[in-house]
Amino acid sequence: MPHPFDLSLYLVTDRRLTAERGLLETVEEAVAGGVTLVQLRDPEAKGRALAEEARALIGLLRPKGIPLIINDRVDVAAAVGAEGVHLGQDDLDPAAARAILGPDAIIGLSVGSLEELSASNLGPVDYVGCGPINATGTKGDAGGAIGIEGFAFLRSHIALPMVGIGGLKAEDAEAVMQAGANGIAVVSALCAAPDVTEAARTLKTIIETSRR
Repeated sequence: MPHPFDLSLYLVTDRRLTAERGLLETVEEAVAGGVTLVQLRDPEAKGRALAEEARALIGLLRPKGIPLIINDRVDVAAAVGAEGVHLGQDDLDPAAARAILGPDAIIGLSVGSLEELSASNLGPVDYVGCGPINATGTKGDAGGAIGIEGFAFLRSHIALPMVGIGGLKAEDAEAVMQAGANGIAVVSALCAAPDVTEAARTLKTIIETSRR
């Protein structure tokens, strides 16, 4: 059984957007506003630097009971003892990641189309990140936007917990939740917010209200 996790408000980090404030401060402020899960995504960082970032985040998040997910890098997740990993379609197969990280790891997988879904091994996967719902500038290989309709279509084909991602802002949150999401994953909506804590609170309120 994987570590308990809550997809409600899922922060994906972007060092380019947190440079002025700092990664740790940004994440700390986001957690204060209600973030429930954090993914460390830093494709430019080498293995050692990424591991140092991850250890610092684990020190911040673990006492608060919030899991840290590492984007792509199964080796780094294993080395630092992170709670899980998020894989893209071109990354290590989820079964191989499960074999390396063990039964307690949280394994997420990105899916953006029915073709990708058909090609995916969901057996070892704990949740699916679906998108990009909107066009996004924070991930160059994200593919074309699928919209709320595309998300809802994939939701009807996937039984696992799902989080919507891709250019999402507060005004998108209600529609994504109503389309069947278990949570909202955001990058710039928090990392680039003038007041990270307040932005997180606003998103969390919309998410919780949408579930009633």
